[in-house]
Amino acid sequence: MITLTAAEIAAITGGTVTGTSDEVKVTGPVVIDSRRAEPGALFAALPGEHADGHDFAAAAAAKGAAAVLGTRPVEGVPVIVIADVLKAMADLAHAVLERLPDATVVGITGSSGKTSTKDLTGQLLERLGPTIAPEGSFNNEIGFPLTVLRADERTRYLVLEMGARGIGHIAYLCGIAPPKIGAVLNVGRAHAGEFGSMDGVAKAKGELAEAVSADGVAVLNADDPRVAAMAGRTRAKIVKFGDKGDFRAEDVALDDLSRASFRLVTPDGEAPVALKLHGAHHVANALAAAAIAARLGMAVDTIAEALSAATARSGKRMELNRRPDGVLVVNDAYNANPDSMKAAIEALAQMTGNHARRGIAVLGHMAELGEIDEASHVEAGRLAARTGVAVLVAVGEDARPLLDGAREFTDWQGEAIAVPDPGAAVTALRNILRPGDVVLVKASKAAGLTAAADGLLAETDR
Repeated sequence: MITLTAAEIAAITGGTVTGTSDEVKVTGPVVIDSRRAEPGALFAALPGEHADGHDFAAAAAAKGAAAVLGTRPVEGVPVIVIADVLKAMADLAHAVLERLPDATVVGITGSSGKTSTKDLTGQLLERLGPTIAPEGSFNNEIGFPLTVLRADERTRYLVLEMGARGIGHIAYLCGIAPPKIGAVLNVGRAHAGEFGSMDGVAKAKGELAEAVSADGVAVLNADDPRVAAMAGRTRAKIVKFGDKGDFRAEDVALDDLSRASFRLVTPDGEAPVALKLHGAHHVANALAAAAIAARLGMAVDTIAEALSAATARSGKRMELNRRPDGVLVVNDAYNANPDSMKAAIEALAQMTGNHARRGIAVLGHMAELGEIDEASHVEAGRLAARTGVAVLVAVGEDARPLLDGAREFTDWQGEAIAVPDPGAAVTALRNILRPGDVVLVKASKAAGLTAAADGLLAETDR
C-alpha cells in the first residue's frame, strides 16, 4: 500500500485516531490476520464467526503494526476508530486507487474460470509492467479491497476477480475499483439457487460490463448468448472471444494430460499456443486473457509465448500430483458447480480414455443450486458413467444422486461407492487404486474434499 498517516486514513474512512499520534505512518500491507502483521502494517479488526478481530489487536501491534482499523478503542493499542471495518476497507481501497492514476484496473467475472483467467491474465500483464494478481480467489467484499490495497506507486496493472452472491455485489466491487477493462467469461448454473434463474445470474455478472467506462473495453464471450447480450449494457468498446469472436482458438488438440494446444487467431495475427493447464475449458480462459493483453498493447507472439509458459498459480484447481506408486491425483476440490464439474469429468476422460488408464472420480456436493440441485448431481453422475469412470465415489449424503445418475447409464460397468465423509473416501480406495490410475477429486468447498485429495497423496506414506 502507499504510505499514509493515521490522520489521512482517518479522514478517508471517517474515523478518529486513538492511542497514537496523527502522524504515525502506515507503510506496510493491510492484513486481517494478526499473525501476518509486520512493521508498518495496518491491521483490520474484522468481526468473525468465532472470534473478534479486536481481541488480536494487541498481538498485531506487538508484531509491529502501525495501527489498527477497528470499531472501538483498545487499551494500549493505536486504533483508528470507525463505524464499520468493511466499509472503511472499501473506502480506503478506493482512495488509494484514486492516488494511482497510472494503474489500470482489469476486472474479471463469470460463473466459472474466474481464478484461472485472473492467473493467466496476471502472468501476461507482468510482461508489460508491475502487476498485482494475487493467488487464490480474493473476490468478495473482504478479499477484493485487500487486493486493491496491495497497489502502490509502482503498480501498472491490477487484475481483480469479482464474485457475486447476489444482485448488486459486482456493482459494489466496481465502485471500489472502477475497471478500465472488464471481462465476462460465462453465465452458468453456479449459485442458481441464490439468483433464482440463469437470467438472474446474467443480470449480476453483467454489472461488470455496465461499470466499464466509455473509454474502456468490455471483453465478452461470443459463444455464451447471455454474455454476448451484455454488449447492449455497456458504453465501452466491445471485444469478443470464442468461436464466434475476435480472439479464437483453431486446431485445438489435447494431450494425454488434457493440456490444450491451439492456434491463437486474433485481429492482429496468429501464433501457436501450448497450455500447461489441464482441461479443455482453459482454452476459453486463455482467449479471454489474450484479448485483455492485446487491448493493453501486447503483441500476438508475446501473448502466445506467455500463455504457453503460464502455470496454475492458485491451488486446488485441476492441480495434478503423482504419487510414488504412479497414481495421479487431480485436486479440483476448491469449488464446484454443474459447468465446472462437467469440465473436470471431461478432463478426466481425456486423461484416461485413450491411454490405458483407469479413471476414478471422488465427487461431493455442489452447493447453492436451489431447485436444480438433485437434477444437477444426477446429470454429473450420468456423465461420469458415460465417459467410462471405473469407480465413482459419492462423498456425503447430499452427493448420493451422483450414483443414481451413474446407474441410469445401463452400459456402465464401473463401481459405485457411497461414503459419509472425505476420510471414508480415502479408506474406500485404499485397496482399489493401482499404478496408473487417475483420481479426480471435486466438490464445492464446503464439502471439504481437499482433505480427501491430501489423504490420497499421503496414503503411500503409510
